[in-house]
Amino acid sequence: MEYNGEPLDKLSRTQLRHLRTKMQIVFQDPYSSLNPRLTVGEAITEPLRCHHIYASETERREAVERLMHEVGLERECYNRYPHEFSGGQRQRVCIARALAVRPELVVCDESVSALDVSVQAQVLNLLNDLKRKYGYTYLFITHDLSVVKFISDRIMVMEKGRMVELNNSDELYAHPQQEYTRRLIDAIPRI
Repeated sequence: MEYNGEPLDKLSRTQLRHLRTKMQIVFQDPYSSLNPRLTVGEAITEPLRCHHIYASETERREAVERLMHEVGLERECYNRYPHEFSGGQRQRVCIARALAVRPELVVCDESVSALDVSVQAQVLNLLNDLKRKYGYTYLFITHDLSVVKFISDRIMVMEKGRMVELNNSDELYAHPQQEYTRRLIDAIPRI
């Protein structure tokens, strides 16, 4: 596997540590993604501290509070614990934590599948807004093709671990080239 042409398995520990600020991940389950012993503010601050971003704790706290506001969490949430939040709010915390280091690439691994449909829409809208505002690149992994169409500019369809089609989102949906892709699109529920 490579990132920007560099094989990841050949990088030194120092290079990997630096690369971690460029790539972050938002996991599927917001309930198990957060340490229950850390407040929300501490969880979001942790990557800033690990990567020595900002010179002081005051600067880190200010940055975290701005980020919390951007993902739709109130400043008062800083000292609350994960169990005090809903699934959608927890996923917003996970998104804030991933974005704290201003990565180039954010891997979203089924990151809305554990949420109900209305909360999914809110989180997807948030991700799209942040993408437009900051130019983030998301690698969005999901089995839900309606989510894929909503969030993606380009789509790669995989079957049994192998890429079968790659195209821009509108073109792939309008003119799928592979039978497997056609079957996936046909399986999307119509409202």
